[in-house]
Amino acid sequence: MIPRQISGHIQKMLKQFPVISLTGPRQSGKTTLLRNAFPTYQYYNLERLDHRTMIISDPVGFLKTAGTNIIFDEAQNLPELFSYIQVISDEINLPGQYILSGSQSFLLNHRISQSLAGRVNVNHLLPFDITELGMIQNLTIFQTILNGFYPRLYDQHIAPDNFYPSYLQTYIQRDVRTLKGIENLNTFSRFLGLCAGRIGQVLNLTSLANDAGIAVNTAKAWLSLLEASFIIYLVQPYFHNFNKRLIKSPKLYFYDTGVVCSLLKLTDQKMVRTNYLYGSLFENLVISEILKHQYHQGKQPSVYYWRESNGIEIDCIIEQGNNKLMALEIKGGQTFTKDYLKNLRNFTKAETNITINKAIVYAGEQSANLDSIRLIPWSKLTSEINLLL
Repeated sequence: MIPRQISGHIQKMLKQFPVISLTGPRQSGKTTLLRNAFPTYQYYNLERLDHRTMIISDPVGFLKTAGTNIIFDEAQNLPELFSYIQVISDEINLPGQYILSGSQSFLLNHRISQSLAGRVNVNHLLPFDITELGMIQNLTIFQTILNGFYPRLYDQHIAPDNFYPSYLQTYIQRDVRTLKGIENLNTFSRFLGLCAGRIGQVLNLTSLANDAGIAVNTAKAWLSLLEASFIIYLVQPYFHNFNKRLIKSPKLYFYDTGVVCSLLKLTDQKMVRTNYLYGSLFENLVISEILKHQYHQGKQPSVYYWRESNGIEIDCIIEQGNNKLMALEIKGGQTFTKDYLKNLRNFTKAETNITINKAIVYAGEQSANLDSIRLIPWSKLTSEINLLL
């Protein structure tokens, strides 16, 4: 098993909270991580009907008999269990009693969040990051974008054009029907493809809804569904005034570039290199890596973008607190040019009241210091970000 960055954080939280939750997309490695990192915990898969039936027939009796140190995998399949976990965990009053794992953000469920409020530490496991993947692979940037980062693809040596169509079909037929009563799956599939074509763009809900042939409110609901299932995420614009962040349009990204490539029908690295969306795919990869880095350290992502009315834009702003920001320009080129510096310098002038660390992430291989700006190769992103944050 390839060590996952989040393991140490979960071990620490188990000493502080009675309940730990671990959510993330399907096939991101949650079950493998939990069963290998916590071999002394009893394991129940709540996708299995026999496990669900055994537990729900007498939940209090089951929890009292089973004791503590239990993993409930795919826990969203038995939401009735959560209120009983609250009662029993309060009675025992010890840390590390239960680990709840699932492929959707089941804690968004009102009943669950109320039952476990103040008792659960929330964690998200995404597919491999560059550092984890680097332990087993040495790939070009184009092949990395095409492959994505799902563990099974590497563990079983599955070609991306075999893995992702089946993965997406399973998601659409199984999870979508479970989470939302969507009758026309063909329309939803078309909507998903249209989202892939908009990565890195400011979200225009009306345009997206019109192109998909659905109402704007339906588009909003489907985007929320994709977010809850860890398929897409939205990056908000940065403002000093927090309220303004909530009323401006976000940018749309996918958690994994392999999913995007499959939706765009890209099947080899040459197609990735020459595609008109290559720059957006590279940007998507970098920002997803930053999200993974923060999630896998148990932090809530603080990632934004910056855009002024005059067209000046910074691809990624990371809020560090104490009036400190990190500003990143993301460039898919493999050779550095002075044009990469322009927006970062203009951003410095606009933000004179805060301290800004500045960096360029590009598809080349050389690290460098350019005055006050750090040049970071994509393959060293995680280690360099660790030093700068």
